[in-house]
Amino acid sequence: MDARAISKAKLPSRHVTVGPERAPHRSYLYAMGLSAAEIAQPLVGVASCWNEAAPCNISLMRQAQVVKKGVASANGTPREFCTITVTDGIAMGHQGMKSSLVSREVIADSVELTMRGHCYDALVGLAGCDKSLPGMMMAMVRLNVPSIFIYGGSILPGSYRGRQITVQDVFEAVGQHSVGTISDAELLEIEQAACPSAGSCGAQFTANTMATVAEAIGLALPYSCGAPAPYEMRDRFNFASGEKIMELIARNIRPRDIVTIEA
Repeated sequence: MDARAISKAKLPSRHVTVGPERAPHRSYLYAMGLSAAEIAQPLVGVASCWNEAAPCNISLMRQAQVVKKGVASANGTPREFCTITVTDGIAMGHQGMKSSLVSREVIADSVELTMRGHCYDALVGLAGCDKSLPGMMMAMVRLNVPSIFIYGGSILPGSYRGRQITVQDVFEAVGQHSVGTISDAELLEIEQAACPSAGSCGAQFTANTMATVAEAIGLALPYSCGAPAPYEMRDRFNFASGEKIMELIARNIRPRDIVTIEA
């Protein structure tokens, strides 16, 4: 279905882009470099939980740029925004963990508010850590605008003395160190080797689990959640998600059409 044939008559963005009374709104869009043709196209929110708190989310902004190219190639106008996230890998083991579950609700709320406030027609959401994945998907189902979820991808394993290790091995090493089985130097070597790249915790923790859920319930493209964060093939899925969101708009397919008890 050709996205160029999409009518704005029933799309949310008509409230900020169509008619003489929306000239002030369009002025703001022109200020950001949009053309009249781009303003006339569907506006697609590209939301990410990018931050520098942990490797889980550090690649999301870069991946979002590829999503935007996919949207633009299919005659949509991407509008990027970020929301917060609290990463359990940093927050746990101290008072910070009290912020974790609350962050899921804040993510869902903030994405919903941004989408509604700016009248975006569809959402592509990128997330990379435990609470940001369900938070982003909750926003999609609540908004019920055409939506696609993208997982930022898992981290690659590290290498320690000829064997692969992950952050799970660092936890084990802390226990070994506490009983004197390994030295300070060995613990330091393990902690510096375990996480060599961008990406979510390298084990079947919440992030990787929720990524499989995203595919299973139909909010993510098939196979898109399996590629690790540093792999170039992630960008194939990112670009395709940008293209496919325009098809969802054209066909008026929404999350609640997909995420059903029957499915």
